[in-house]
Amino acid sequence: MVYRALPTRIGGVRYKAQFSDVRFYKWLMEIGLMPRKSLVLGAIDVPDQHLLPLVRGLLDGDGTISNFVHHPTVKTYPAYEYERLWAVFTSASRAHLEWIESRISALLDVRGLVEQMKPRPGRHDFFRLKYGKAASIVLLRALYPSDDVPKLERKWAIWASYAKRNGVAMSSSAEGGI
Repeated sequence: MVYRALPTRIGGVRYKAQFSDVRFYKWLMEIGLMPRKSLVLGAIDVPDQHLLPLVRGLLDGDGTISNFVHHPTVKTYPAYEYERLWAVFTSASRAHLEWIESRISALLDVRGLVEQMKPRPGRHDFFRLKYGKAASIVLLRALYPSDDVPKLERKWAIWASYAKRNGVAMSSSAEGGI
């Protein structure tokens, strides 16, 4: 296997791995990893007991936990503000995001919104699945049932900070409320 670092259009670095093992490549294709997979990915065949760890990995890889203070009507009510919390998944595949939303909805009884984003010139369509504050709290409690689950620390820290500041129980089994 050969690894290479390649420059991105905006000055960053991306990494490319090249395999020479045909059997390994065919196995990756069979389980759904393929070239340009983000454009064609749809449903993933995963049982309910493994859904939340999978979704946590999807959020870590192609998602965002966003927390900020919103000032919706600055001219009319300059002192009016409120805190937002969003859990957001992004993909070039609308079908994949619709699959995530339907599985999370069935499991946790919360709804998200799939939106088409304005594509950059010369790029593919791009979508995001966004959960509002109440739904994000339910979802994030389920994704992080304890501090020791595998996770991307920098994303989890946004949730932990929000929960601590607002007196929200970190997991659905703990005491506390929304």
